[in-house]
Amino acid sequence: MQTRLLHATTEGIHEAARLLRDGLLVAIPTETVYGLAADALNPKAVASIFAAKERPMDNPLIVHIADMDDWAPLVKEIPDNARRLAQAYWPGPLTIILPAATCIPNEVRGGLSTVAVRFPSDPIAQAIILHSGCPLAAPSANRSGSPSPTNAARVMEDMQGRIAAVMDGGDSAVGVESTVIDLSCEKPRLLRPGGITPQMLEEVIGDIEIDEAVTHALKVGAVAASPGMKYKHYAPKARVRLVKGTADAYIAYVNRHAADGVAALCFDEDTEQLRVPTVTYGHRDAPLEQAHLLFDALRQIDEIGAHTVYAACPKPEGVGLAVYNRIIRAAAFDIINTIHVVGLTGPTGAGKSTVADAWRQAGIPIVDADEMARRVVEPHSPCLAALTAAFTDAILNADGTLDRRELARRAFADPSATKTLNDITHPAIMAAIRQELENLADNGHALAVLDAPLLFEAGADALCDRVIAVTAPAEMRLARIMARDGIDRDTALLRMHAQPDDTFYTRDGVTVLVNDKTPDALREQALAVIAERWCKA
Repeated sequence: MQTRLLHATTEGIHEAARLLRDGLLVAIPTETVYGLAADALNPKAVASIFAAKERPMDNPLIVHIADMDDWAPLVKEIPDNARRLAQAYWPGPLTIILPAATCIPNEVRGGLSTVAVRFPSDPIAQAIILHSGCPLAAPSANRSGSPSPTNAARVMEDMQGRIAAVMDGGDSAVGVESTVIDLSCEKPRLLRPGGITPQMLEEVIGDIEIDEAVTHALKVGAVAASPGMKYKHYAPKARVRLVKGTADAYIAYVNRHAADGVAALCFDEDTEQLRVPTVTYGHRDAPLEQAHLLFDALRQIDEIGAHTVYAACPKPEGVGLAVYNRIIRAAAFDIINTIHVVGLTGPTGAGKSTVADAWRQAGIPIVDADEMARRVVEPHSPCLAALTAAFTDAILNADGTLDRRELARRAFADPSATKTLNDITHPAIMAAIRQELENLADNGHALAVLDAPLLFEAGADALCDRVIAVTAPAEMRLARIMARDGIDRDTALLRMHAQPDDTFYTRDGVTVLVNDKTPDALREQALAVIAERWCKA
């Protein structure tokens, strides 16, 4: 098949409409990205979209209209909140999901009971829809998984010989796909961010939920309720790795990993300091510009021959949330946190809390593993549910909270029960720690301390760039434990003997602080070691 290039004249628009009425595929411009259009009510034509894109059939499509009156026949009903959103933002980059009418083919719905509809603002798209006389199903006009096209030339790169025609309407104005809001559920839910931000939606209909899949991978077995949720999307051939952290940390990380075939997808301000080839996607504080340039920048990466690209992370706020959503999917959720993590550990009574307090007072954020352990077993948490299934609901207090004493009695009764406890809690605690570190990186912190008594036992040392262990002479530890916990000597000795000896903590590569003088002396050691070059932000 020879793919024709049509121009936005009256003749070209009429020809595009004729091809669509004949059941063929035409790529059309919209204000978001170019769409691969077919008659949405023609199952055979819609099926050819999936073939041309090599797209999985369980990924639903968006239906495009060009007159508000054309919406009602496509859905079972239009609730008040849907009407208010349409009045506020249609025509425009907003897609609304509602229960589908019987006329919507399964091929459009992706096996769901709902249909996604939008009214594009691009005048060429509107003219083609009106002259075709039918609503148009139109996902982005690219091969599945590759960056969405924002001009006709990029469509031709992917679709030459696969579709009947491409309508050249110039560059797309927005540059990322439409915002998708699901109004078929009990509470409005944002499934895909775009040019209409969460704040803009809430101004019209009140509180909305943001689906977890906006910023995280869809869980295994979960059903994709919107395009762009289930599969790796928007990706060049090169491996994309998203680097979180401050601008300086990003530049330093990329320069440390400079090599042949490595490139940077960065902001305009970064180029002079980077020692690798660069492709920019706008200025750091210009999310609208980033959205407009991102997809073309992702395609440029392959044109310069990079095999690995380190992407600077946008701020996930407003339109920036849409940019962030597209980049994490281009990276298949391969995220690097540039925050420098110092692990803090040591036996009980050695003075670890004194060190942590000194660093906290110096303004360094402390991630407390014990606090993370308490957080993951809060009522109704998946971790507490797993513990209850393993050890029965006898480990619960009357108010549904965890009875730690009873759990300890059961879990430490034999080695297999202890292993069960660790198998349940350690992954949950590690996930909570990673999330907390990620939050700190997102908020601009370049350094954090992970305070974890069981740092090595839980494998949390793998998260750390450096580990510091606090030790103290046995008699000094014994006196501190007795005074701190109000227990006798024999009980304090039992606690000490239940832990590994100092050699467990003072292994190769660990920086050791010996607490054999006064608390003030230990604080001075702690502040001195954190000021060393390898700990600096």
